[in-house]
Amino acid sequence: MSTVFHLALSSDWAAAQAAGVYTVSTRGRSLAEEGFIHASRADQWTGVRDAFYADVTEPLVLLQIDTDLLDVPVVEEEAEPGSGVTFPHLYGPLRVDAVVRVLDLPGPLAPEPPDATGSTATPAPRPAAARSADGSTERSFTATYFSEMFRNAALILLVLACGFGAIALGVALGGDATPGIAGLLGTAGGVVVATWLYRRRGRTG
Repeated sequence: MSTVFHLALSSDWAAAQAAGVYTVSTRGRSLAEEGFIHASRADQWTGVRDAFYADVTEPLVLLQIDTDLLDVPVVEEEAEPGSGVTFPHLYGPLRVDAVVRVLDLPGPLAPEPPDATGSTATPAPRPAAARSADGSTERSFTATYFSEMFRNAALILLVLACGFGAIALGVALGGDATPGIAGLLGTAGGVVVATWLYRRRGRTG
């Protein structure tokens, strides 16, 4: 599952769930106005939030999108010409069934009342709560991120195990070319199985 993220107002996401598609490009801009929906990779969305949504008082959600479930192109493009920094852009409406998880982001926090010295303290951030696209509560974003990483590593190990297992079988059968051919066939079979598991996980995730 290839994943991208999109910051959305909770009200916009609620409207999209009712309509079946999400058509907001970014804060204050629609898909029709912008031509695409802005998205981010896992290492980018916090910077986008801090730069463009820091003063938003409405509840925000982070949409985790499985690009394998999209029926519109996803294009990596520079945020500004010549910057060298690219972001994923979705060229078409986002179907709600391509959103596999929804993360409730903490809203703005009011400072604590001043103490006797007149200073104020900022409370610790509230933890974010993750929900699936249907609204059920799930694990935190960090737990989800590492879970995906370990699952992907397991799939890679599966492919390697199939390849080496097939090579060992080829050695046992004998012949100069047999190990190499068996290794290629085993690796190909491992890739097929891993791809099937990968896509199945995205659709049930």
